[in-house]
Amino acid sequence: MNRYEGRRVLVTGGGSGIGQATVLRVLAEGGRVVAADISEAGLADTVDKAGEAASRLGTVTVDVADEASVRAAVAGAVSTLGGLDALVNAAGILRSSHTHETSLESFNRVLQVNLVGTFLVIREAIPALLEGTEPAVVNFSSTSATFAHPYMAGYAASKGGIQSMTHALAAEYSKRGLRFTAVQPGSVSSGMTDASGASGQSAGPGLPEDADMSLFAKLSPALGQGFAAPETVASVVAMLASEDGRFITGTEIRVDGGTHY
Repeated sequence: MNRYEGRRVLVTGGGSGIGQATVLRVLAEGGRVVAADISEAGLADTVDKAGEAASRLGTVTVDVADEASVRAAVAGAVSTLGGLDALVNAAGILRSSHTHETSLESFNRVLQVNLVGTFLVIREAIPALLEGTEPAVVNFSSTSATFAHPYMAGYAASKGGIQSMTHALAAEYSKRGLRFTAVQPGSVSSGMTDASGASGQSAGPGLPEDADMSLFAKLSPALGQGFAAPETVASVVAMLASEDGRFITGTEIRVDGGTHY
């Protein structure tokens, strides 16, 4: 299946986790990709895993929370690809703590990377996307945007903002042919959830030592298969950003194994 043959894609957070899995999936389907990440080591790992497909893979370092960095990275990606047909905003961080012990700096950092970072990349990419073929943007929300995930108020707020922003953008650009969708991963093993990712923008959750784990009783996948691999979400992202998703916009798709019925 070569849904991405001739298609040009920018993936942020491409150095680990679901972002990396998405890069590899698009490459496997014949696409040309620029992987963007704050971690050079993470990007090197992605290139290594791409194997022979690395000839269709470019990389760029970016701090999505920094406006100048985003502007330069998106411009570089568009130049490398010769245009842009799809954007996947997978870059993000997760911080966990008791809310009454959360510093304003920590709360703002999560919002700045996740919500503001997604906005900045989209803003800079829109001009190129409007000139692309079947253009599409896939943002990363989370099941925490809709369902209670304890100790993650800032993360939930950022992902809820991304979800609402996705709807607004879908309406604004619908008549110009640019689609916006979001995925809501849940119960997925990635750099965020297991703290093993190479990317500095995919740090582990670090739950409080005295966290009440009984509060997570409702967060187990109903399918009974345990946490899913990043590739599970990447396959959904690949569909949404391809022509197969051409009649889908202004909505989110939950990928959580039935954790939240």
